[in-house]
Amino acid sequence: MAEIKVPELAESITEGTIAEWLKQPGEQIEKGENIAELETDKVNVEIASEEGGVIKELLKEPGDVVEVGEVIAIVDESGEASTPAAAEKKPEEATAESAPAPEEKPAAQSSEKEEAAPQAEESERPVASPSARKLAREKGLDLTQVPTRDPLGRVRKEDVENYETNKAAAAKSADKPAESKKGTPVSKDEFAGKPVIRERMSRRRQTIANRLVDVQQTAAMLTTFNEIDMTAVMDVRKRRKESFQEMHDVRLGFMSFFTKAVIAALKQFPLLNAEIQGNELIKKQFYDIGMAVSTDDGLVVPVVRDADRKSFAELEQEVVNLSKKARDNKLTLNDLQGGSFTITNGGVFGSLLSTPILNGPQVGILGMHKIQWRPVAIDQEKMENRPMMYVALSYDHRIVDGKEAVSFLVKLKELLEDPESLLLEG
Repeated sequence: MAEIKVPELAESITEGTIAEWLKQPGEQIEKGENIAELETDKVNVEIASEEGGVIKELLKEPGDVVEVGEVIAIVDESGEASTPAAAEKKPEEATAESAPAPEEKPAAQSSEKEEAAPQAEESERPVASPSARKLAREKGLDLTQVPTRDPLGRVRKEDVENYETNKAAAAKSADKPAESKKGTPVSKDEFAGKPVIRERMSRRRQTIANRLVDVQQTAAMLTTFNEIDMTAVMDVRKRRKESFQEMHDVRLGFMSFFTKAVIAALKQFPLLNAEIQGNELIKKQFYDIGMAVSTDDGLVVPVVRDADRKSFAELEQEVVNLSKKARDNKLTLNDLQGGSFTITNGGVFGSLLSTPILNGPQVGILGMHKIQWRPVAIDQEKMENRPMMYVALSYDHRIVDGKEAVSFLVKLKELLEDPESLLLEG
């Protein structure tokens, strides 16, 4: 027998949650074949078997938290996968093969046994995990009445828990309809009999929530704002977008302009590219820029490595690649680790103004917003409609003073309103 353990993932990741089993007991697997999907704080990773054979037992259920090095399954290296013929064998045949020879009984008693129809009983027995059967026995529940979302009809522990909760809530609601109408206090979980859907937060969502709260509790976070006239950048894009796409096979977007401008501003105000470790200040001499991407499972921040060494085309291509990997859930741990400064673009969803939260341990994050046409005073006598964007810089006031933060945004504004300067300073 061989044990399948949770492999080493990354220095900062010590545990994960079983998201899904890709193989079931009795199935044949090859060496190196994936048998489970593990959800970690940052990405989902697949666990491969180091041995070939047959899955003997799965020791964990989907949703269970497991630590690095923990045994989660047993593989029989010399076993053979169960065949359909064996699986379809009648219960009485299997019993006859495995059970010892019975003692002689009266003919009448044998006839009664045959009429007991064990086959019917076995066929009606639902397929359920050991933990689900144990919980059902403890609660006195009939597994045949428990609905399951498993496509194969397998009843799991959480199905039993949900069934019991819903059953109890329905019973309370039925017992006290009059009291609720009179204004009798109803427990918070019952929501006054209103329909709700209760779901467990994913590990990634829990991690996002915890990290955002931690940042607000540990950093002296402050946000400053400015606005940028996007006329010049939009003019460059309009004139160059077709030739740019023909030459580089990627669209010229706004992100490359902002990334170049951010890097130039960071070089002038290096404390926004630093972080605090205990009593030490770490000033980073590299520019790995995080790009916040929204996915169905939550916000992730893949990192563009050495962004200062990349051209406009390389930056745009990297942003496209990382965004696609994020939405396809194919980001690796290396894609997410590190980063010295983050850019987030709420404008793609229509946000006009917001205060982004720091992506710790970084001390600066830039928020881009929707480009909005607004009347702008060109001088004391002249007004024009211009495409304007509000930008927000959230920073850690422990090491970044207001003067530096405001100056950073002013520099960013100057560079973007004169895009040609990015060729010299970005």
